[in-house]
Amino acid sequence: MNSARGNRPIERVEQLGEEAAASGFRARLMSIGPMMHGGGQWIMGNAITSGGCFVLYTKKRFDAMDVWRLVSDAVVTSVSTIGDAMARPLAEALLVDPRPDVDLSMLFAIGNGGAPLSAGVREQIRAALPNVAILDSFGASETGAAGSRADDGSAISSPKFSVGADTTVLSDDGRVCAVGEVGKLARSGNIPLGYYKDPEKTAATFRTFDGQRWVIPGDFAQIEDDGQITLLGRGSVCINSGGEKIYPEEVEAALKQHPAVFDATVVGTPNARWGEQVTALVQLREGTSTTVDEIVAFSRTLVADYKSPKAVLFVDQVVRTPVGKADYQWAKAEALRLLA
Repeated sequence: MNSARGNRPIERVEQLGEEAAASGFRARLMSIGPMMHGGGQWIMGNAITSGGCFVLYTKKRFDAMDVWRLVSDAVVTSVSTIGDAMARPLAEALLVDPRPDVDLSMLFAIGNGGAPLSAGVREQIRAALPNVAILDSFGASETGAAGSRADDGSAISSPKFSVGADTTVLSDDGRVCAVGEVGKLARSGNIPLGYYKDPEKTAATFRTFDGQRWVIPGDFAQIEDDGQITLLGRGSVCINSGGEKIYPEEVEAALKQHPAVFDATVVGTPNARWGEQVTALVQLREGTSTTVDEIVAFSRTLVADYKSPKAVLFVDQVVRTPVGKADYQWAKAEALRLLA
C-alpha cells in the first residue's frame, strides 16, 4: 500500500494519521446519502484519511432546509448528493426561499455520484449557487472511484468523464473499443479478488484477457475523441427495441427537462412489433398538467424518435431506492400493471 502523497510506501498505520495532520487539508465534507451507500463511505474515508472533517446528516427524514442549516452551522465546504432525488429539493429550497439566515459562503462544491444529474437540476443548482462548482464522479464497489468531471455549464444528459490509465471500454471479447464504439466499462489494477463465496458471479464480473485481469461491472460506455469516457447506462436495464439498444438514463434525462415533469423512470415493456418498447413512468410537478402527446413531442426534440416513449404513464410518485437511485424493478412491475 502506498501513501496518497508522494506515493511513499505505508509502513505503519500511524503514518496515515501523521501525514493527514501535516497535510494542511481543512476541507469539511458532507454526504447526505445514507452510509449504506458506497458514495457516502468514500466521502467519509477521504475526509478522515486526509485530515479533514466529515459532517453527518442524521435526521431520519430528508428535509432540504435542515440540510442547508447544517451546512451553514458546520461550515461545510463540499456537499455530496446522489442524483436528482437529493439535488433537486436542495436547489429548489434555495430558489424558493434564499434564506439570508443560512450562510453558505464557505461552500465551494456540490459533488454528485451514484445517479446522474439531469440537465434541469444542473441549471437549478447553477441558479441557486452560482459560485459553487458541480463535480461529477462515478464508480462502483467493484471498481472504486473510476472517473470524475467538473461541470462546465453545458447542457448535457450523459457527461463525459476523465479516467485513469487503468480504466477503459472493452468489447465482449476483451478488445479495447475504438473511439465511438459501444462496449463495457472496465478497470484493471488494484481491484477486488471477487465476490465472497460467489464463484459464478466472480467469474462473470472479473475477467482475464491476454493475461490482464479486469473488473467489468456491467455499464455500457464509449471512448470519445479526447480520451474521455461517456457512460451510457447499465446493461441490465438496457431496452432492445427493434434491434436498437436504448439506455433508459438518456431518455429519463430528456423527460426531466420538461417543465411539468418532476421525476421519470423509463423501462422496456413487451411490444408485438418491436420486441420491447420504451415506456415512461412520469411524476408531474404539483400544480402542473400536460398530455402524453406533449411529453412524447418534447422528448423527440432531445432524443432520436426511436428512443422516445411509445407509452407514457402518469403516476403519483416515481419510486426510488433508499439511496435515491431509479427502482427499475418497481418501475417494470408498475408499467406492466398499468398497461394490462
